[in-house]
Amino acid sequence: MLHDPSHHTPPPVAAEIHLSGKDTEILRRLAGEVADIASLPVHKEKARLWTKLNDLQSERSMVWINEICWNEMNVDDELTLQCEHPWAQDQEDQLRKTIYQWKHLPADMIVNDYLVCPLAIHSTDFGIIEDVDIVKTDETSDIVSRHFNVQIKEPEDIEKIKLPKISHNQEATEFSYQAMCKIYDSIIPVKKQGQTHIWFTPWDYLIRWWGIQEAMMDMIMRPEMVNAAVERMVDAWMVELDQFDQQNLLSLDNDNTRVGSGGYGYTSELPGEDFNSEHVKPHSMWGCSNAQIFSEVSPEMHWEFAVKHDMRWLERFGLAYYGCCEPLDKKMDIMRKIPNLRKISVSPWCDLDRIIREISSDYVISRKPNPAILAETNWDPEKAREAIREVIDKAEGKCHIEFIMKDISTVRHDPQRLWDWCRIAMEEVTK
Repeated sequence: MLHDPSHHTPPPVAAEIHLSGKDTEILRRLAGEVADIASLPVHKEKARLWTKLNDLQSERSMVWINEICWNEMNVDDELTLQCEHPWAQDQEDQLRKTIYQWKHLPADMIVNDYLVCPLAIHSTDFGIIEDVDIVKTDETSDIVSRHFNVQIKEPEDIEKIKLPKISHNQEATEFSYQAMCKIYDSIIPVKKQGQTHIWFTPWDYLIRWWGIQEAMMDMIMRPEMVNAAVERMVDAWMVELDQFDQQNLLSLDNDNTRVGSGGYGYTSELPGEDFNSEHVKPHSMWGCSNAQIFSEVSPEMHWEFAVKHDMRWLERFGLAYYGCCEPLDKKMDIMRKIPNLRKISVSPWCDLDRIIREISSDYVISRKPNPAILAETNWDPEKAREAIREVIDKAEGKCHIEFIMKDISTVRHDPQRLWDWCRIAMEEVTK
C-alpha cells in the first residue's frame, strides 16, 4: 500500500548492503526454491486463465488467497527467519512466504521467474495521520480494534490534508538492486519495479480523521463540507499520480499484481495500443476505488459523496476495479457510470441472486467468501464447499468469477483450515 494512515513513512536511506556468508547462503537457497517453482509450466497456463477471466472470456472461475494471518501460519519453522541483517530478513520473509503459499495454499497463484527490486520511492503522504486508541486481543497480530479521535471537525480543518510530494532515492534503489543481483546471481534474475497498482480509497482515510458516526451525520447536516473534503482527497491523489507520471516511476500491473481488492491484473487489453515501454502512463494500468464505510448509504448518497468524485481518478486508467466490503447489489446503476469498469467486488453482504442477475457477464464478479468461516469454533469443510458451490450453481456458467479469500484475521491457529479451504475451492472451480 502506498500510504499508511497510521504513521508517516520515513524516506529511504541510501546505504551499502553487506551480508554475512550465512545470510547470503540462506537467501540463495530460498531463491533457488522460488526459481524451481517459477520454472513450472503451470504458471503460463494460470496466466492464460487469468487473462481470459479479465478479458470476459473466462474458461473457469479463478481462486486466490491473500491478506493471510501469517502470525498463525508457521508450521515446522517454515516461516521462521534465520537471517540476521534487517535487509536480508525482509528478503527472506518474502521468499519464505512465497514458498509456503505455493506449498500449502497455492490456488491459482502465479510465481514470477524473477525477483522484484522496488524503486526507493517516498511520498510525504497527506500531512495528517490517525489519532487512535487501540485494543489488542493477540499481540502477534496486526488486527486490532480502533477508536478514532476526531481531527476534522470544521470546514477549515480540511486544510490539514496536504498535497503529497513524491521523490525517488536513486542511490538507495541502486544499492538494493546491486545487492540483489550479487546475491541471486546465476539463480534468478532481478528486475527494478516502480509504483504499480495504487490503492485509491479516499473514504478509507477520511473516516480515520473524521470519525465514522461524525462523517455519516455530516453527509446529511453539512454536505458541502463533506464534498469539499472528498474533493481535497482526490486532488491529493491526482497531484501524486501526476508526479509519478512526470518522474517516470510507474510500472505495469497487467500481471500477477493484485488490482483493487481482488485478484491478478492479467489482461490482453492492457497496456493498450498507445503504450511506450520506456514511460508507463496511467492509461496503460488498472485503477480502483471503493467506499467500504458506505455499506448502509443509499445509492444516491454513494454517488454524491464517493463515486462522483472518484470519476476524475478512474477515468485516467485503462481498466477499473470497484468495491471491497460494501455490498453493491443495489447500486449497479451507479457502477455502470464508471468508465472502463471491469471488475466488481461482491462481498458476503450482497444479495447473491440480485448481484449475479445485475452483473451477469458484463463484468468480473470478484466474490469474497466470508473469512469468518475460518474462525469458527469448529471447522466445517463442507460448509465452506457449499458456499463456493452456491455461487457457481447460481451463476450457471454465464458469469465471470474470481473467488478471493481475504481479510483472514484468524484461523484459530490451525493453518490446516486455510489449506483445506484452498483445496476445496480448487476442486469446485475445476469440476
